[in-house]
Amino acid sequence: MSQPIAMNRRQFVAAAAVTPALWTGPLRRARFSPQDQVHLGVIGIGIRGRNLMNGAFLAQDGFRVVAVCDVDTNRREDGKRRVDERYGDSDCATFLDHRELLQMPGLDAVVIATPDHWHANQIVDAAIAGKDIYCEKPLTNSLREAQAVIEVVRKHGIVFQTGSQQRTEYGKRFVDACEHVRNGHLGRVLTINVGVGDPSRACDLATEDAEPGLDWDRWQGPVPERGYSSVLSPRGVHNHYPQWRSYQEYAGGGVADMGAHHIDIGQWGLKRDGSGPVHVIPPSDPSALRGASVVYDDGTRLIHGGPNGTTFIGEGGMLHVDRGRISSVPDDILKREFGEDDERLPRPANHAANWLECIHSRARPVCDVDVGAGSAAVCHLLNLAYRHRRELHWNPKTWRFTDVQGSDENLTENEWLDGQRREGYALPQI
Repeated sequence: MSQPIAMNRRQFVAAAAVTPALWTGPLRRARFSPQDQVHLGVIGIGIRGRNLMNGAFLAQDGFRVVAVCDVDTNRREDGKRRVDERYGDSDCATFLDHRELLQMPGLDAVVIATPDHWHANQIVDAAIAGKDIYCEKPLTNSLREAQAVIEVVRKHGIVFQTGSQQRTEYGKRFVDACEHVRNGHLGRVLTINVGVGDPSRACDLATEDAEPGLDWDRWQGPVPERGYSSVLSPRGVHNHYPQWRSYQEYAGGGVADMGAHHIDIGQWGLKRDGSGPVHVIPPSDPSALRGASVVYDDGTRLIHGGPNGTTFIGEGGMLHVDRGRISSVPDDILKREFGEDDERLPRPANHAANWLECIHSRARPVCDVDVGAGSAAVCHLLNLAYRHRRELHWNPKTWRFTDVQGSDENLTENEWLDGQRREGYALPQI
């Protein structure tokens, strides 16, 4: 059971002197009671972390943010200021290294909103430390990472929520759409079109003078070393989404950014949570940035391309859903009533509230780790189709390709499953 934290940064440093450097096993604790506050650390105070903190966790009764962590001094101190102003005190602790934050006495859970290339390491570290986790999408930056985070979360009994808010918010349009699809109102689904941005590409940015107060080495973390660029880590406290999202070393481009949202809805509608496709097909045009697809074992095909959002096309009609709209052809599909025996999906108030409720009950949230990892895996498979321009066969149960060895590129399977990792930043042992 959590206890109130009345500890500022200076007091924590003194306490840490007698705390083991690393947790050595899972933290098993009693269930929370509804009246208990869940003490949160927020890792990553860029624009997404700041918006999440302000819009969800500082505003949600039942959470109390007690620490922030960022490799940039300006963003870290700005995060502390926001927390302290919210609570009217100066007790929010600050950290440069997320591993130090995880040692903070009384910490219950963490929110991870760092760039994608850091997610897997931080999820593994937090799970081993026994912290419940909310992590932004896309959940990982490689297939091997996706498999690893499922394993570590399950092993340590973590309540995990992926930040795929379309399952709970946006007027419940996506829930409505998936209920109609799952209950056969389109007939058998033939194709799903997902309209999102371009695949990722190799980073070719010029080196700039370093940003004062930024630990650039730590920002890079697991990926190959390169010079600082303000495109990747903007200077100061910024109000835009940085373009590290476009580069394969750090993220999966538009395919994995908004794709993680809309592909997630495709998987949900197909009842493919915890599973995935078996065949990956590149576009017929070798220079095209749209048209790659994946095929499921029943023949349903998910295609990268089409109008913004997710479009289900079945034998009996079409249903399109995006954040601001939902429509069908014929239009009476959306007017069909559900019977007592039809499948209905959960409708929690919002994503943070769903996570909080599950922290109390130890149930699985609406976007559990295998949901987020599975949707991310589809994004990675599509990016591999663009990168290597060849068909691939995938086993979603074993998380392995069945036809990579002997490829024209002479790549080993490991190089298809994961990217290069710098020395000292390997995935922690699960």
